[in-house]
Amino acid sequence: MAAPELRFPTRESAHRPEPAEWSKASSDYPAELLDLPNAPDLLFALGARSTLDAPRVAIIGTRDCTAYGDRTARKIAGAIARAGGCVISGMALGIDACAHRAALEVGGKTVAVLGTGIDVPYPRGHARLHAQIADEGLVLSESPAGTAAFRGCFPRRNRIIAALAKVTIVVEAGHKSGALLTAKDALNLGRTVAAVPGPIDSPHSAGTNELLRDGAQVIATVDDALALAGFPAEPELELPDFTENERAVWDALGKGAALIELVAHRANLSLRDCMSAMTALELRSLISTGFSGEYRRN
Repeated sequence: MAAPELRFPTRESAHRPEPAEWSKASSDYPAELLDLPNAPDLLFALGARSTLDAPRVAIIGTRDCTAYGDRTARKIAGAIARAGGCVISGMALGIDACAHRAALEVGGKTVAVLGTGIDVPYPRGHARLHAQIADEGLVLSESPAGTAAFRGCFPRRNRIIAALAKVTIVVEAGHKSGALLTAKDALNLGRTVAAVPGPIDSPHSAGTNELLRDGAQVIATVDDALALAGFPAEPELELPDFTENERAVWDALGKGAALIELVAHRANLSLRDCMSAMTALELRSLISTGFSGEYRRN
């Protein structure tokens, strides 16, 4: 029987990666998956096998992430990728997509493990992200090409993420988040599980805080994540020259994101002088503002 024809998202590309099939007997088959009691007999791959050669860290979390979760996932994933690690996630909305994109933005390695076939982006809105990961990283699935999402496909996919990664970091997850199932799979395999703490009154952090209560490693800084993965701390960034007001604003934002009125208060500047300094910092891409209107360091 002829193999189904792969249909890729439309995207300009110098070349299109060739799909591959890895059986348990194949040298390409990741040995870590054999730790699973129900390891896939076949693994379908799209992209570069060498992506898996780097130390692997899974970064996962809720689809409905907050700005805090988005920002934190990007910082951790970017640092792991810059250090030479490989970021693994499930290409879902929210934390997963943030982690993949952050790794790609710094020219790093990332692997997307899908519950659908390797040629079926899920969600559909991630077609461009799927194509980029296939071109620059690796897409994996245990489902044959053309397989659409089906009941139970994502929990099954999660065990592969957990097995592939040396460390699983949950950035933001609700009480019943699928990310907690991945964390449970990782614990059952003897892998390291870590979580980023969040506000105790935030439903988006209920699951991560429970993991921490039950003994997961605490990710209090980006350097904590790097250390768990076996990488050295990132060197201090060399800051550009600041005017006196720009330095005051920069230091004020070091205390956390804030609306301009609070930044001015912290910096002991008039609103006009504060706005002028912030505009200069924004033009140099050193700070940015989110949908809430709060300014933060980049």
